[in-house]
Amino acid sequence: MESLIPLLLLAIGFVALILGANWLVNGASSIGVRAKLSPLIIGLTIVAFGTSLPEMIVNIFSCIKGSPGLAIGNIIGSNTMNILLILGVSALIWPIDVSRISIRRDIPAGFIATATIALMANDYFMSKDTVVNVDWIEGIVLLALGIGYLLLTVLKKDPQEETEELQQAMPWGKTILSMIFGIAGLYLGGELVSNNAQILARNWGMSESTIGLTVVATATSLPELITSIVAATKKNSGIAIGNVLGSNIMNICMVLGISAIITPLPFEAKMNHELIILFVANFLMLLFVFTGKGRMISRWEGALLTLGYVGFMWFSLAMQ
Repeated sequence: MESLIPLLLLAIGFVALILGANWLVNGASSIGVRAKLSPLIIGLTIVAFGTSLPEMIVNIFSCIKGSPGLAIGNIIGSNTMNILLILGVSALIWPIDVSRISIRRDIPAGFIATATIALMANDYFMSKDTVVNVDWIEGIVLLALGIGYLLLTVLKKDPQEETEELQQAMPWGKTILSMIFGIAGLYLGGELVSNNAQILARNWGMSESTIGLTVVATATSLPELITSIVAATKKNSGIAIGNVLGSNIMNICMVLGISAIITPLPFEAKMNHELIILFVANFLMLLFVFTGKGRMISRWEGALLTLGYVGFMWFSLAMQ
């Protein structure tokens, strides 16, 4: 019974985060359309960054309030959900055609980002501690990688990106209001989620990293899920795959980078199991692109990815 009110407030916080992210993404995407950016570029940058805002806001609030244990678990869980569940469900709705530029640039960038955080988090092999920290210096390195990726994305375009239809830009007044309400929703949601996730972790006897890996990661990934599903129903592969790939890179480089600068992020050795699963998810995504006809993730491959996420959640809770 003592967990009922925190659960309710947590749910309200998640709703505020999702609405805030959606409003902010709509406003930012409208600006992107006015700047004549392609759908894939919008998906990899504006939409991906916008849908990563719930993770960023939750991590920032958690770090400021002395609960950095949520941070890495939140990102590993979110990125795994992005590939296995979100990409899987999107492919079930409509097979995802992966562009050449994504294969050459974005998928390798996701592998590099995942490998970088794995190396940073695992210097415990050289110490006797079971918990190590990702510190502010490593946070700056992650931020630099994220900025470099964004510059590469904007500067290096593929002519095929221009073949997908652009959405209509909103009027300037509506664009600005959408962004203002989006920022307000993210702030309110971040406060509610970070406060009540800590309370639930104590009440349920779970570690902050496990709460971040499961409950918080699932909820903060809902904007990515909604965005990719909507894109899949409109048969817009650029937004669907770009959102997932870009969001994963933003989560590691920008969100964890900023979080580590605020406060050192503890990484427990047992979290390596989830990191391995994330590597496997990245490998499966790449494998599925090159199997079957063309550079596509088919419906049956989407079904396999979705089942993989169910297994991931079971494993994460069983390891608690």
